[in-house]
Amino acid sequence: MKTARIRFLTLSMAACGIFLTIPKVAFGTDKELAKTAKALFGIIPAKTAAPDKVTAAQIELGRKIFFDYRLSKDGSTTCVRCHQPQFYSTDRLPQSAGFNNNKGARNAQSILNLKYQDIVHWRNDRTSIEDQALRSFTTHLSFGNSSEKEALKRLELAGYQPLFKDAFPGSGNPLTLENAAAALGSYQRSLTTRAPFDQFLEGDIKALSNQAKKGLNEFITVGCASCHNGTAVGGRTMQKFGVYQNYWNLTKSKNPDKGRQEISKKDEDLYVFKVPSLRNINETAPYFHDASAQDLETAIRWMGKLQLNKDLTDEQVSLIKAFLQSLTGELPKEFRMAPTLSPQPYAGPEPL
Repeated sequence: MKTARIRFLTLSMAACGIFLTIPKVAFGTDKELAKTAKALFGIIPAKTAAPDKVTAAQIELGRKIFFDYRLSKDGSTTCVRCHQPQFYSTDRLPQSAGFNNNKGARNAQSILNLKYQDIVHWRNDRTSIEDQALRSFTTHLSFGNSSEKEALKRLELAGYQPLFKDAFPGSGNPLTLENAAAALGSYQRSLTTRAPFDQFLEGDIKALSNQAKKGLNEFITVGCASCHNGTAVGGRTMQKFGVYQNYWNLTKSKNPDKGRQEISKKDEDLYVFKVPSLRNINETAPYFHDASAQDLETAIRWMGKLQLNKDLTDEQVSLIKAFLQSLTGELPKEFRMAPTLSPQPYAGPEPL
C-alpha cells in the first residue's frame, strides 16, 4: 500500500482543557492508524495484578453493597437499580429513579471503566466515586435514609459487621459510611471492559474490521477525538453541549438543562456537561443527559453538527458507528453475576 502524506492540524480545545495534534487526512497504513490511536487513547490490559487480601475483601464488600436493596429506606433501591448488568451498567431510562421512585433530572451513566475517568457525574458535582457513594446512602434520589445513623443501622441489620471487619482490619470501628463508600469505590474501579479496540492498539491489526478501522480514521480526523480521548474514550473533561448552536434545536428537548452552571453559578458553565465515555456506547442507548437521541446514528450525526459544525454524511456516520461498536467489551463476571447476600430480611421502612 502506498503511504499517504499526512498533514497535521493542531486543534485547540480550550473548553475541553486539552490541546491535541491530530492528522487532518487519512492514514496511509493500519499500523500508522494504530500508532496514532495508541497515543490518543489508552489500552485496557488483558490482565491486571491480583489484589491483596485486604483489597480483595474491600472489593467484595463493595460488590455486596452495590447489589443489596435492603440498605435503602423502602427496600426499592440500590446501586444496581440504575446500573444494571443487562443494560451495560445503565437502566436505559430517560430519568433514573431511586427511593420512593423519586426521579432525577438526568439519566444514569455507566459506571464501567470509571477507573479511567476523572469526572463522575454529568455536572461534575461529585469529587470522586467515593463522594458519590457516600452521598447516595442519605439522598432522596438514592437510598433515601434520613440520616447516617439510619443508613448504618441497615448495614448492621443486614449482617455486614464481619465483612467490614475483614475489609478494614486496622480500623477500631470498621462499620462506617466512609468505609462503605471506600469499598464501593474499590469495587467500581475493578469493573473494566476490555474490547477488540484494545487488541488493535496492542498491534493486532485484524482485531478490527475494515469498516471499524475506517471509522476510527474518521473519528480522529473529523475531530471527535479532540474531546473523546483517553482510555475511556471520554470521561476526562467538561464541554458545552452545543458549541455551534443551541442543542435543543436538534434534540427538541423541551426544557434545556443548564448543566454545570446550576452548580458553579458561572456564565461560562451554561450548558456544560461531562464528556461521557464511549466505551460500550453501542449498548447504552438512549444518549445524552436527557436521553434525547434514541439511537447511535442520530447521536453521531447530532454531535457532528453541534460540536464540530459538520454535516456528517451517511457513510461517515456508518463508519464511525462501526468503530464505536468495537469499543464494546465483555462484562466482568463480578458484575454480570449477583453476589450471595446474608439471609437477614429487609429491616422495614424505619430502622429497628
